[in-house]
Amino acid sequence: MSQEPFVMETDLFCFPPAKEPKLLGPIVLAYIGDAIYEVFIRQYVISMANQRPNHLHRLSTQYVSAKAQAKNLQRLMPILSEEEADIVKRGRNAKSGTSAKNADILEYRHSTAFECLLGYLYYTKQLERLQYIMMQTLEPYQQDAK
Repeated sequence: MSQEPFVMETDLFCFPPAKEPKLLGPIVLAYIGDAIYEVFIRQYVISMANQRPNHLHRLSTQYVSAKAQAKNLQRLMPILSEEEADIVKRGRNAKSGTSAKNADILEYRHSTAFECLLGYLYYTKQLERLQYIMMQTLEPYQQDAK
């Protein structure tokens, strides 16, 4: 797939957070990060040839599962800045009050940390970096398809 990634130059939505992004709790950042990643993955799978709804859903869940997100975070750790690594630690150590349906606690915490990072990058308007990080999560799947 040789599509050029689309990078937004403006806010996607018009509701800024009630607090400065650095003051938002990690679970709040993970909450928006989960939504941002879900939209990213949905756009990605819709860009592919097979667009039957059931196929789109099954393909999407390969990317957005806690297990997949935990693996992505592990692969991304070496390229994260110190600031990003700190956000990941906050997300990993946060107590969410919920548990994963199809993942162990460690995968769930790393998944939350991944989503926290995406939420932080989104709310701090580091959109090019957000796009880069999310594109990196597609790479193993694209290599498998070759």
